[in-house]
Amino acid sequence: MTTFLAITISGLALGAVYFLVASGLSLIYGLMDVLNFAHGVFLTLGAYAGWAVAAHLPQTSMTMFLITAAAATTAGAAVATATELLLIRPLYGSPVGQILVTIGLDLALVGLLLGGFGSDSRAVAVPGWLTGVTAIGPERIPNGDFVTLAAGIAVLAGLTWFLGRTRYGIIIRAGAENRDMVRALGIDVGRAFTVVFAVGGAAAGLAGLLNSVAFSSGLVNPVQGDQMLIFAFIVVVIGGLGSVSGAAIAAVLVSLVQEYVTFYAGSGGGLAQLGNMSVVLVLAVVLLARPRGLLGRTA
Repeated sequence: MTTFLAITISGLALGAVYFLVASGLSLIYGLMDVLNFAHGVFLTLGAYAGWAVAAHLPQTSMTMFLITAAAATTAGAAVATATELLLIRPLYGSPVGQILVTIGLDLALVGLLLGGFGSDSRAVAVPGWLTGVTAIGPERIPNGDFVTLAAGIAVLAGLTWFLGRTRYGIIIRAGAENRDMVRALGIDVGRAFTVVFAVGGAAAGLAGLLNSVAFSSGLVNPVQGDQMLIFAFIVVVIGGLGSVSGAAIAAVLVSLVQEYVTFYAGSGGGLAQLGNMSVVLVLAVVLLARPRGLLGRTA
């Protein structure tokens, strides 16, 4: 029973990372009709920013780790904002152009990271308590799982409040439904959409750091964002485009299925990829039953 609990907590923590990445993707596509293939590199740059800042801090306290997390979040938001202002804004209404530009940006930035840092992973300096464990019966649960899960819950609560209770959140939702009407009221929709990109980039940057700490032995590498992006897209589609709540539910569903199948089916030989295959199977079942996703809006 305790083993099952450990796997569940690990799965929920992984789901929190998936949600942090997928929530930005879901908002950007569902509300702005922009398919952003560069979203994964926002995650990677956030992780590298956290690594760079942590290297110059005495990582012995919660405050120092929060500064590291703030650096990762800020880096993701900054790159996402620049991407929207300089590359995406001139291409609204041109889906093919958006796809080509974001793919090109991803390849270019990953190439720059490989050229600047090489393909070797870099270790993020974090407090010792974060790499420790908490004993629950005979099982030892990594503290990084608890921190990652708490961060995911906090971001979900923050996004729900932002979209439902703030002026910009209301403008964003209204602009997604009828952009021309909102403009006619004298509201700057473009600024609101820049905020969406910034929020999505910030969540991705935080996800990059937490994924490195909780699931990559504290290591960052130039291609980790692209690897995570595949699962984030699956979560977005299962949850429903534009639905933050749907992304949260789908992230938990995908991560738990992945963890349970990986553990109980065994991790050796040809069974090693069964966890990933099970995620694709979940996607297929959901699309057959609900083509618009669990909580996706109707066309």
